[in-house]
Amino acid sequence: MSTTPKRILIIDDDDDIREVAGLTLEMIGGWTVLTANSGASGIERARAETPDAILLDVMMPGMDGPTTFQEMQKIPEIAHIPVILLTAKVQGADQKRFASLGVAAILFKPFDPMTLTHQISDALGWAN
Repeated sequence: MSTTPKRILIIDDDDDIREVAGLTLEMIGGWTVLTANSGASGIERARAETPDAILLDVMMPGMDGPTTFQEMQKIPEIAHIPVILLTAKVQGADQKRFASLGVAAILFKPFDPMTLTHQISDALGWAN
């Protein structure tokens, strides 16, 4: 079994969300956290770093989360990386649209920092 910490990329335009989620995943999960504040910079960061998973905000200016995910799927070296959408949109129609994209999971804001690592691990089938 590998003892290398998981590497997760958080793509969110909200500084506070990146900071809270990042600190949580580092402290509770022991993971290495990478961040980006836009879809375009997130794609570049994913290409450069090849993280184990990506936590992707849905609502961002410029390129939103679903568009960012679709663009990532066109890039062979990062298309395999599991993506979890992070959204405040809880309407059924939105959830169905997001699920139809082929993302690994959808998590809702506001999230509980104390359970975020567990939620991500469960969604991706990672042992806690």
